[in-house]
Amino acid sequence: MTAPLLRRVMAGDVRRRVAPGFDATTMTAAAAIVSDVRERGAVAVLAHAERLDDWTPGTPWLHDKAALAAALDALDRATRELLSRAATRIRRFAEAQRQSLGDVDVAVDGGRAGHTVLPMRRAGCYAPAGRFPLVSSLLMTVVTAKAAGVTEVWVATPRPGPLMLAAAAIAGADGVLGLGGAHAIAALAYGAGPLPACDIVVGPGNRWVTAAKKCVAGDVAIDFLAGPSELVVVADESADPAIVASDLLAQAEHDVDALTVLVTTDLALVSRVEAELVRQLASLPTAEIARAALGNGMAVVCANLDEVVAVCGTLAPEHLQLSIGSPADLASRLQHAGALFLGERSAEVFGDYGIGPNHVLPTGAGARFTGGLSVLNFLRVRTWLDVRDVATIVNDVAVLARLEGLEAHARAAEARAMNA
Repeated sequence: MTAPLLRRVMAGDVRRRVAPGFDATTMTAAAAIVSDVRERGAVAVLAHAERLDDWTPGTPWLHDKAALAAALDALDRATRELLSRAATRIRRFAEAQRQSLGDVDVAVDGGRAGHTVLPMRRAGCYAPAGRFPLVSSLLMTVVTAKAAGVTEVWVATPRPGPLMLAAAAIAGADGVLGLGGAHAIAALAYGAGPLPACDIVVGPGNRWVTAAKKCVAGDVAIDFLAGPSELVVVADESADPAIVASDLLAQAEHDVDALTVLVTTDLALVSRVEAELVRQLASLPTAEIARAALGNGMAVVCANLDEVVAVCGTLAPEHLQLSIGSPADLASRLQHAGALFLGERSAEVFGDYGIGPNHVLPTGAGARFTGGLSVLNFLRVRTWLDVRDVATIVNDVAVLARLEGLEAHARAAEARAMNA
């Protein structure tokens, strides 16, 4: 008898998946590359590019706005309009997020205080281009940064073709570093020749990219450390098994390490989805990758919705698809997911390709403590204090300072009262 593609797991046996996306060997090697680029700049970047990227000395490695505009001019009309529509949808959602965040001005003892929301000046966005050039990731990162108000945005992507350069132009990028891997992340963080150092580095990537982002974090901001992609499909008896299977396969074809999980209260649905997986794999060009990824996944049959909620909370997946009759009712009980997709029509792949919310999302249960990429990643909150009536607060400040043994602090406060 053929083994099932999705192993069967009891609800109580589901454990959180922590997938850092890199191992100790990768971390050590990436750290050495990052350190080299930090010390030697463009010389190191190009040396590693020649060794790892098959870059040929003398060929372009930085593409300026003029090169991006030329690629866009050469792009066929249909593709140009498609990319423009996707960018417009992403921008519209990101701008709505930005408009929801305002400054604060509030009365406090002695005067007023508040905060000002400010964008970072310069952002670096990584767009993977291993097996496939991920145009969607380029749009998701660059358009969002620009909507946040970032002045200057650079893209790093290995061996960019005309399509990626044109997409960068549509997104509003200021230039493209045509290299990938750890040395590209380091170049974005610390600068390399004409490429200036960025204030934040964002975007998905392989284990080398993830390890390098961990190395530069603290010197610059990052979004988060993302590992292999994840999808949990919650489905009930109303779900179409063919659609459930297609959703699982769409996620599985990303990477052999991707995680695909079916969670259901309908035992019969599991066998129907399994049959559809077999049928659809037979004609899928990426079947080898998808089949391997399905081996990481599972089918979890739950006794009730309480168990469904518990399983989803444990996994805290990157994507959580609710292919059930009343998705809104269940959604209100689900606290941990990078992104929710409400109802069978709200396909996770719609989120992948720019309907609105960002597709750069936390993995490895990271949704328990962070959200997906948004304008928030590119913003800073600067607080301010304007004190006019010193007498109302100086005594409390001075007493607290002396409780901590900081006499100079107390005297600095009291000096204001003497000069008031």
